[in-house]
Amino acid sequence: MLMINAEMSSPSMELVPLLCLCLLTRSGSVFADGNGSDGPLIVREGDDAILPCSLSTKENIVKKLFDWKKDGQKEVFMYDSGDHYNNGRAGQDDQFKGRVLHFPEQLDFGNASITIRNTKVIDSGNYTCDFPRLQPRQIFNIKLVVGAAPEPSVVTLDETKDWSLLQCVVRGASPKPKVEWKDGAGTILPAKEPQFIQRGHLYDVILQTTVTKGGYYRCVATQEEIRHKKYTETFVHLNGRNNMD
Repeated sequence: MLMINAEMSSPSMELVPLLCLCLLTRSGSVFADGNGSDGPLIVREGDDAILPCSLSTKENIVKKLFDWKKDGQKEVFMYDSGDHYNNGRAGQDDQFKGRVLHFPEQLDFGNASITIRNTKVIDSGNYTCDFPRLQPRQIFNIKLVVGAAPEPSVVTLDETKDWSLLQCVVRGASPKPKVEWKDGAGTILPAKEPQFIQRGHLYDVILQTTVTKGGYYRCVATQEEIRHKKYTETFVHLNGRNNMD
């Protein structure tokens, strides 16, 4: 969704008469849904994640045992001949209670995949789907990455007729994002050292830059691990000069 906001600042005592500072912002994002067969499963926080697990033989597993675990310890979902965590079986980790479903109609075809509903950042990790009683025993592995990718917020902290101090804030991101300021041509701008604040699995990032020409400027937050990029773009008018000069 494209958001456009206009903001007019009142000139301070330092500004010459009739100086006009206009701030126009818009935003966009690129998020790589889907994954290569050898890569991790990547989802947005709040989305459902389907973790695949199927026997190549497609044999009926209605009367079989399969067990899903996270990071080798947490019990995610266990199925044993029709007995499972969603119909009274005990032992499921509290993190996953009421959030994990299997596909009963697919058991006839060897499909032990599960869905984790309303994913959270803390769901990220390594999952195993284990058939301990099969001969030979079969274990499937999949890595789940749950990304929180908030939109950067841009404000003007201070300005004169010759410069404007812009601040970009990214709140509640995971994994830790790389934040940059760019001009209208895509050139990375000099900026102050970014401030990082970690809150559990989430990161807040603050980045400031000073611009001396009017034009379009973009704050870009990049999260390589989840192949995600999001930006907010702003237009600044300073004393009739622009960054295309």
